[in-house]
Amino acid sequence: MSALLLLVSGGGCHWPDRSPNRVTYVFDGDTVKLADGGRVRLVGIDAPELGGRGRPTQPYGRKSQFYLNDLVVGQTIDIRRLGVDRYGRILGEIFLEGRNINLMMVEAGMAEVYRGRMEPGLDADMYRRAEESARRDRRGIWSLGDRYISPRQWRRMGR
Repeated sequence: MSALLLLVSGGGCHWPDRSPNRVTYVFDGDTVKLADGGRVRLVGIDAPELGGRGRPTQPYGRKSQFYLNDLVVGQTIDIRRLGVDRYGRILGEIFLEGRNINLMMVEAGMAEVYRGRMEPGLDADMYRRAEESARRDRRGIWSLGDRYISPRQWRRMGR
């Protein structure tokens, strides 16, 4: 079984973290805090921005945060670690009872597929298919139609 997991995960560097990782806080729709104080940035997705420092909250920013909060706060998760970002956050996919929470956020229309460089080892096509389905069904952020602004564009606009 271990050899199979190693083969499927693409190598030892992408094994899920098997230690208990209890989520204590959700910062926004794509970043969580762990009981040990660590932070995880959900790779492959980009959720609407929350306001702060005089900036307005992007439409669906709070809904995305609350959706993720309801899924994971107080829960013990597994993390498929893909790296660490410049802020020291773990870059990873998080799983709850075998369900990919990053993917669930995209499927629900609470986040879009990240438009920047994807981490090696991430199945970006899976995320793109989920986004296409959410767009087609106008779930979450996609219900805004032409009024939707991607989080990346929102940040560039200085909002």
